[in-house]
Amino acid sequence: MTVFSGPERRRRWSDEERLQIVSEAFAPGARVADVCRRHDVSSGLIYTWRRKLLDAGVAQEASAPEALPAPVFAEAVIDGAAVPVSAAEHPAMIIDLPRGKRLSIFAAASPRLVAAALKALR
Repeated sequence: MTVFSGPERRRRWSDEERLQIVSEAFAPGARVADVCRRHDVSSGLIYTWRRKLLDAGVAQEASAPEALPAPVFAEAVIDGAAVPVSAAEHPAMIIDLPRGKRLSIFAAASPRLVAAALKALR
């Protein structure tokens, strides 16, 4: 726990401390929440520091190329052998009612019909 006394109630971090905390938070396998707890910093502040560092171009500098890894995206693959699902065959919403009853609402149902069915359930 950190106790502040006097008129200054905010902590101040040096640029080196900020860079160290941000690089630790976004290292492979790290969890931002764990780093936040360890350094007693809010997650919003870590993301703000990261955005400011990225805007300043710190990630591209030769002195800290691994400090802030560039974001990467997973490849999306569509299985051509998969059978397409028809919206008419599967309900968009299923409501389980007491005594084993079930109300299925399909995507093709008109809004008036859905509203009337839900109103009748009240």
